[in-house]
Amino acid sequence: MLGAIYIGMSGMDAYEKGLQTISNNVANLNTLGFKATEVSFTDLFDYGGQGEMLGSNAGSWQSGNGVSYGTPFIDFSQGTLNQTSQGLDLAIQGGGFLMLLGGAQPVYARTGSFKVDDQGFISLQGSDRHLAVIGPDGKPEAVNVSAKRTSPPKATTTITFSDNLSSSATDATVSNLSVYDSNGVKQTWTVKFTRNQSSGVTGNWAVQVTDSTGRTVGTSTLNFIGGTIDPTTTKLVINDTPAGADPLAVTLDFSSGVTSFSSGTTSTIQATAVDGNGPGDLSDVAVDENGQIKLTYSNGKTDLEGAVAVADFRDPQQLQRIGNGIYTHNGTEQVTLRASNTAGVGTVVSKQLETSNVDLSKEFGDLILVQRGYQASSQVVSVANDMIQQLFGIRGQ
Repeated sequence: MLGAIYIGMSGMDAYEKGLQTISNNVANLNTLGFKATEVSFTDLFDYGGQGEMLGSNAGSWQSGNGVSYGTPFIDFSQGTLNQTSQGLDLAIQGGGFLMLLGGAQPVYARTGSFKVDDQGFISLQGSDRHLAVIGPDGKPEAVNVSAKRTSPPKATTTITFSDNLSSSATDATVSNLSVYDSNGVKQTWTVKFTRNQSSGVTGNWAVQVTDSTGRTVGTSTLNFIGGTIDPTTTKLVINDTPAGADPLAVTLDFSSGVTSFSSGTTSTIQATAVDGNGPGDLSDVAVDENGQIKLTYSNGKTDLEGAVAVADFRDPQQLQRIGNGIYTHNGTEQVTLRASNTAGVGTVVSKQLETSNVDLSKEFGDLILVQRGYQASSQVVSVANDMIQQLFGIRGQ
């Protein structure tokens, strides 16, 4: 009967721990990135007086010794992704974990709100953990944008044209071309095409480049043969000497399919690309659709700083929680780093955060079972105690 009391107490102890697990799951119903812990129990047996053991042993005398709370099992199933407005709110759609550097060892998270800290690192808000990217050597490294808070100016070298310069028109104009010198100072150029109407001359156009003040920057000649550009004039160079800057040599590139066929007085010739830029300040840090850290500048330029490192674990149950949605890995398994949306891992998405995967209806169902189990175990202890009282009563009689 004393054994029955101990068995009943083992049930009460196990169901108490089960209740703690359920209460923790329910309490974290709205915690970002939280993963629920499964409630499980394990039976205990004594084989021929050899002590408590798990499982069974056929052929030996077995005496049940109650129940113990099972090994905690974390449910790593996907939580719902909620949309946000911050480019450094990150989550993973599918498998894998974000790697965070800083401290004695790397840690891992499924989701998090990141920011550029005072030192220029992309860090998890409220911590000193830095988001890791895959470096050139395949190893994880922290991104620091301090040296890239500005985009340097770049002089214009090429203006690319396309479409048709009507052979039956007398002139055509392409205006509002932003051209930059080596200091990033912008000039606005206009390119005017004037057809040579001299008798016996066909397909010959004078090209004049002027700036916003009307100053002629340079001139040249563009030739066509039967509506197709003359190979010797596909690229014309216009030279200029901006004040206080390096000499400027800009190539007018007509090799991308510029033609000269009759289309009345309408020409569709246009500039499809103008390189060069003025200086710019860092205006946004985000993660693009390919999982790359993307820097955007006020001058319209962008820069990529590497792929966000996604850690792949063959057995995620080796991870240990340390709070704030962060895990440590103390297992013997090698951690594999992959880029977003590659074999074995999911896709890193920005402007989204993963919510808790707690299933409230399941937790309430488990709560009822745990309550009934605790109640039944306590009843066993009560009945065993009554039987012992009866035994003591026999002596009194």
